[in-house]
Amino acid sequence: MALYELVLLAPQALVEPVSDALMDELGAVSVSVSVEDADADTDAERALFGEPGMPPPQPGWDRSTVKALFADEAEATEAGTLLLAQDWTDGLAVRSLQAVPEQDWVRLTQAQFTPVPITPRFWIVPTWHEPPAAAERVIRLDPGLAFGTGTHPTTRMCLRWIAAHEAALQDARVLDYGCGSGILAIGAALHGAAEVDGVDIDPAAVESTRANAEANGVRLRAGLADAAHGTYGVVLANILATPLKLLAPLLCAHLGPGGHLVLAGILERQADELRAAYAPWCAIDVLDSEDGWILMGGQLPG
Repeated sequence: MALYELVLLAPQALVEPVSDALMDELGAVSVSVSVEDADADTDAERALFGEPGMPPPQPGWDRSTVKALFADEAEATEAGTLLLAQDWTDGLAVRSLQAVPEQDWVRLTQAQFTPVPITPRFWIVPTWHEPPAAAERVIRLDPGLAFGTGTHPTTRMCLRWIAAHEAALQDARVLDYGCGSGILAIGAALHGAAEVDGVDIDPAAVESTRANAEANGVRLRAGLADAAHGTYGVVLANILATPLKLLAPLLCAHLGPGGHLVLAGILERQADELRAAYAPWCAIDVLDSEDGWILMGGQLPG
């Protein structure tokens, strides 16, 4: 099966957040994201290392080429479109999108994915690894077409919240909006949720969620976005800041009295924007942070 390479030109300050978003939030095959000097072989090319014994002249290139592989052309196109629509990606540009020759992507991908600790007792473990001895709760999850493998800070923060709020999940209805691989929905089910709905706009994500739930021995419902119905005790949404702002009235409408709202895919500098967007329905604040990303959430009065 051919893969598709999306090539972006990024200012140095955007290289890390764009690469993070491509690898986990936007479904790129993780091993394929690479960074190269966009001005290589031109008069503007700059070395990152000075003379022997001297410090590097600069921490990174002014412009870098960020390459990401996707399972199909539609995913690659959507990823580029979503990135360019974000308010934090000013200066980002798409250089090209093209098919690339088939290689042993399975072997390369497996080499990059190892067990991920969420807490000392809660782990994400690919099927080709044995769970660590200390793991009492395990989500078996392999990289696939839908994103969400536990390697990205936004996913880990959501799962940490789930692990720390087991009491709130007991016998609760939980909505995972934008479920991707289903990892958050599965995590909620493993921590005692009575009913779990995972919804997504991507049919491939819905199928991935169903398959991963079956592989992990948990029961949940997965469907397209309109499958969410009624109110929930916990609403989880790990997407990106711009769609989260647009979804504020919808997500809050699904939140029952005393319900917890948990939002991820937000950069630190976007906290005030999200607070303002959700203020008419639910007061939210920063709950966790990791590598420039934040987890935000709040609770409706009981």
